[in-house]
Formats: sequence, structure tokens, C-alpha cells
Amino acid sequence: MSQTLSEAEIGTSDPAMLRNSLAELLAESRSRTMELIAPIPVDELFMQQDPLMSPIIWDVGHIGNFEELWLVRHFGGALRPEYDGLYDAMKNPRSTRDKLPLPTYDALLAYLAEVRDRALDHLAVADFDGDDPILREGYLYRMILQHEYQHDETLLATFQLKRGEPYHPARRRELPAGNPAVGGMALVPAGTFWMGTDDRSSAYDNERGRHQVHLDDFMIDIAPVSNGRFMEFVEAGGYRRREYWDDAGWEFINAGGITAPKHWHRDADGVWSTRSMDFVEPVNPRRPVVHVCWHEAVAYCRFVGKRLPTEAEWEKAASWDPATGAQLIYPWGNQPPGRERANLDQRGYMAAEIGAYPSGASPVGCQGMIGDVWEWTASDFAPYPGFQPFPYDEYSNVFFGPDYKVLRGGSWATRPGAIRNTFRNWDYPIRRQIFSGFRCAQDV
Repeated sequence: MSQTLSEAEIGTSDPAMLRNSLAELLAESRSRTMELIAPIPVDELFMQQDPLMSPIIWDVGHIGNFEELWLVRHFGGALRPEYDGLYDAMKNPRSTRDKLPLPTYDALLAYLAEVRDRALDHLAVADFDGDDPILREGYLYRMILQHEYQHDETLLATFQLKRGEPYHPARRRELPAGNPAVGGMALVPAGTFWMGTDDRSSAYDNERGRHQVHLDDFMIDIAPVSNGRFMEFVEAGGYRRREYWDDAGWEFINAGGITAPKHWHRDADGVWSTRSMDFVEPVNPRRPVVHVCWHEAVAYCRFVGKRLPTEAEWEKAASWDPATGAQLIYPWGNQPPGRERANLDQRGYMAAEIGAYPSGASPVGCQGMIGDVWEWTASDFAPYPGFQPFPYDEYSNVFFGPDYKVLRGGSWATRPGAIRNTFRNWDYPIRRQIFSGFRCAQDV
């Protein structure tokens, strides 16, 4: 089943219909989490695959603990308060989580089931029309769903870094072929548009409030930068040419001996290949480049005489309809994502070729803005006008500042229920383990 609520279900005034939909979504999200970890032997679930990532079992336990904290304790009572310290992401850096006294696999499964049973009991009596803002319109349950969706993507990033035997997906969906004719840049005319949202049924606090932004004319790539285009930078010695890199980026790539995107490998004959989970292929020039950090994206933009778009430019190119002035939830309109519009929902296990989803284009003609790869923007992660933390300070507020850069649009590993034009992701500019790419922009 789809794990995106239909517009009718989101706007329903029938509490029973909303309860049933939320219960189905909760069951489906847990089923997907367990499907993802099923191919991995239990002992490997407890291993630290990479210092950048948690042990797989920690992420799964954190999903359950977060659900207990918000869906169980919100109504009173606690199940496993002794787990709170184990699964506190702020107190336990990822590189140390394999040293924690984590419960056994069987104990964890029992805990997840116990939490879910209690959460469903509360769902049956929750007041969606009352005075509690976190319950209104089912927001609390959608927050829990999105949290699990996001950790499923984190799990996939960990699987990609897995040591030894690569991760073997339980099932892999065939992706449509791309269109080699898709390319060039689109003009986004100057003017004011609405950015962000006032939605309180699903959106996170950092997406609010909705506000007007004026932008001058600019150009933006119709598609994300491809492997083929990025290969030109690699072969031209871009990683060795100081003029393309700022000080922090130059220090980072030299300290790590970085000469190509992560997971690119060159054989003795000079042929580049890449790997996505257990699938290895020669670098496909028609797929978007992925596993590049912000510094690599900026360096490439300098190489071609362009720049990264700001997040305001990215959102305008994705959401603004110049014919009507309307603000769209997704690039193609307000209909939920489907397989014909975007490469989302994980089971493709890689980015599709550019031009594979023409029906997902935005009104200004940009393709692939939702799905395939997260797209780096030039912007620091900062609050919008009128920002208020909700429902907890640690989701966004503690991360605002110049240390983090904003990414937009989701990736192939993103679940449809956790992405929209207004969704803001953020990470350090050195991160390459995430499913990140970019597109270029330039002034007119």
C-alpha cells in the first residue's frame, strides 16, 4: 500500500477514517523497517559499520524509544525509562553507540511490539479536535511516521557503508530508462513567491512559517548534475586544482585523499565503476552524481562557471507556478508521489537515469527535483521569519547556524511520506555518505 495519506484522508472530518489510516501507516512503516534489516545477520546488526553511522540495531531501538517518548508517555506512563539514555542521540555520538549496553535482538523486538500496542491503544481514543496542538489533525502520529521513514533512509546509508559482504536487498524494483535529451537550464523569472508552509498536520517546525520572498531572474539546471558531467571535472584534474576549492574544502579532500565521488573506483585500465549496495556497474553517465559533499558540489560549480542555487531559488523552481502564482506541494502539483512521477521509496536502490520521470517536472520545467538525490544548496540552515520550536527544541533549533548546509528534494531512499517541496534537510558540508547530489544555478 502507499504510505502517503490522500488529500481526502488528511482533510477528513471523520476521526474514524483518520484513525484507520494512521493505524495502517504505522503498520506499514514498521513492516518496511523490518524488511530492510531482514537480510542482515543478527550479529552484524550490532556492529559499527562506520564511525559516521550508528550500529543498525541502535537506529531500530531509537525508532521504538522515540515512539514511546511521544506516543506513549504523552498520554501518561512509561514502559522502559531505562532505555532513554541509551537512545538519546544528543548524548551519544554515533561513533560510541556500539559501546552502549543495548538490549538483545529478541528483547528489542518485544519492546517494539509493546510500544506499538500501547500507541495503538492511545490512537483509538486520541482527540484530534481538542486543545492539544500536537494531537490536532493527527500531527503527533505523522511526526512518528516521518521519524521512522527518516531512520529507514539512515539505515540504507549505513548499509551502503557496510563492511565485508555488501547488503543484498530483499527485492529490487526496475527503474525506467532516462532521456538523453533532457538537459540545459531553465529560466525562473524575477518576482515574489511564497516559501515555506503554515501546515500543522505534517510539516516540521523549520518549514514554517509561510513567507514571501523576492528573487531576481536566475537560471537553474533542468536536471541534477550527471555522472557524465561530473566525470569531466574528475578527468580535468578538478580534485587537484586549488582554484576550485575554498580553504575548508581543500583541506578536507587532501586530508582524506579524495579524488572522486564516494564509491567510485578506478581499475588498472582507468575504467571507473561504482556500487549501490550489491549492484556494481561502470559509472553510468546518465545517472545523477551521488555521494558528493557540499565542497565537491561547489568546486564543480566553479569549474563550469556556475554556482549552487540558494534554497529559496531551489524552492521557487520546484514549487512556483508562474502561470497562476500558485504554490505547489510537489513539483508536479498537489497529488501525492507515485512511481510515475519520482524515484522514491527505496526499492530501486539507486538513482534513476536523468529524464526518467518527465511527468514529475515542475512548472518551470525542472526534472528530478523530488527523489533520486538530495540536492545541496548554497544556504546555511537558518530559521524562517516567525520560527517557533515545535514540539521540541532539539529537532531544528539547536542546529541553526553556519555549520550546516541545506539539502532539498529527497533521494531514492526517501519514503514519499517524508518529502515535499518545503521539506528541509541539513548536514555538515563534508558529508558524503548521504545520498546527495546537486544542480547548478547562475545569475541572468
